[in-house]
Amino acid sequence: MIKKGIRRQIVLHYFIVVFSALLLAEVIFLLAIRTYYYDSIYSHIKNHIDNVEDYYYQRINPGLDGNRDLASMLTYYDLNSANVQILDTQGNVLINSSEFQPDMSVKTADISQALSGNVGRWVGRQASTGENVMAVSKLEQSSGQDGYIVRYVTSLETVNDKLFNLTMLATGVGAAVLAIVLVFSMGLANSIVQPLNTITAVSAEMARGKFNQRIKGDYKYELGELASTLNYMAQEIVRSNQVKDDFISSISHELRTPLTSIKGWSETINSGGYDPEETRIGMEIITKETERLIGLVEEILDFSKLQQNEMKIAIGRVDIKELLQEIMLNLWTKAESRQIELRLKSEDRPLVAGDANRLKQVFLNLVDNAIKFSHEHSAIDLVVYYEGDNVVTEVRDTGIGISEDHLVKVRDRFFQVDPLNGGTGLGLAISQQLVELHKGILLIQSTLGEGTTIVVSLPRLPENTALTDGAPELPPAGEKLS
Repeated sequence: MIKKGIRRQIVLHYFIVVFSALLLAEVIFLLAIRTYYYDSIYSHIKNHIDNVEDYYYQRINPGLDGNRDLASMLTYYDLNSANVQILDTQGNVLINSSEFQPDMSVKTADISQALSGNVGRWVGRQASTGENVMAVSKLEQSSGQDGYIVRYVTSLETVNDKLFNLTMLATGVGAAVLAIVLVFSMGLANSIVQPLNTITAVSAEMARGKFNQRIKGDYKYELGELASTLNYMAQEIVRSNQVKDDFISSISHELRTPLTSIKGWSETINSGGYDPEETRIGMEIITKETERLIGLVEEILDFSKLQQNEMKIAIGRVDIKELLQEIMLNLWTKAESRQIELRLKSEDRPLVAGDANRLKQVFLNLVDNAIKFSHEHSAIDLVVYYEGDNVVTEVRDTGIGISEDHLVKVRDRFFQVDPLNGGTGLGLAISQQLVELHKGILLIQSTLGEGTTIVVSLPRLPENTALTDGAPELPPAGEKLS
């Protein structure tokens, strides 16, 4: 007995389908064979009656004027393997080719059919002998008389024996086919269930945290896709865990540096015996490192809000050119310290609908990254132009660039191209999601050693559009805001 499961369902379904198809085919086949044999017997007798009729009445006895010799008729109607009877129209047997004479009149269906002008046919069990027979009857009319019924009765025992043998043969063939199907379906079920059991076992190990486990085997079709998906999932989990560990290590370092400075200068100032200049320097360092800590915490909080879809944006009219000018002023000192030139080229009044603070956060991060990864004595270009119904902003640098391997991961959370430069690895991930909240698109184009271009496309806002607190939802990129 096959235990419950997919194997049992496959075998059972295959068996039921094939059994039903075989049963239907065999029933149709046997009925067709039976009909063929019975129709052949009936046609043979009917043709014999027609031939005898033509020969007897037209050549042998054309002038009897209906006065027939029953014995002569019986002789001419005689047929091997069939009993011939001459009956009157009441069904009484007048003469019989066999020695047995029935005691009663014949009332079977072939008599009534013959009396109605047809060649009657009846198949059934003969009461006197108990054997299966076929009776074929026809009314022979004669002028001035009621006529006679010529009736043939032939045994079907031999035919039924052949049909029984065919039935046994068909049953044996069907049983053999079912046995083959059973073996085949079990093999098919095993080819599916065994890989599933393997996949299930490995998945259970993964569920226990053993993500180094992999599904081995060259599985095809959907099973192969399932195995590849689970292996990829485990690989991604391992990678995510590694990224998380790297992030924890990185953020710990990022937090420790300012905290160490704050703690050291706090202890120095607390100890006394210091001059005002030293105090001023210490307070500046404490303030700077505190702001740095606040920035790190805010970045993590923003990322958490975006992940939980809790980030709210206040829609208003934003002039991208003014926004970039403000960012250039904020980062001018940092760029100047590395002798990097910030250059802005913009269309007049490039307006978009968005949250000015969040868009500033996006471009501030992009320009800051450009400065961080650019060479000294280089330039960063901020280019704003219209493209259809969108305002496109490009941040171009000629810095170190990003390799193809890193380019596909650079927007992943916690990923850092160069961990030595510091940061949480969340900046681009947050920028990507903020741009998407504004129904925009963020693209990164980079060549290692030649520089990077980051493209931000936002839906353009016509100048005469009025925005209120109840402003409609932002349209997707490429559509106008109505």
